Amino acid sequence: MASGNDMKAHEATYSGFIGLVKWGSVATALVTIVALYFIIT
Repeated sequence: MASGNDMKAHEATYSGFIGLVKWGSVATALVTIVALYFIIT
């Protein structure tokens, strides 16, 4: 387990990772919707 000094860095890194996953998922969904729109029409 991380020591007390490493927990702040760990939490910052994890928070950044979760943010990237969240916005990456939104971006992927939007690109998929746009691509499907162009394929269907």
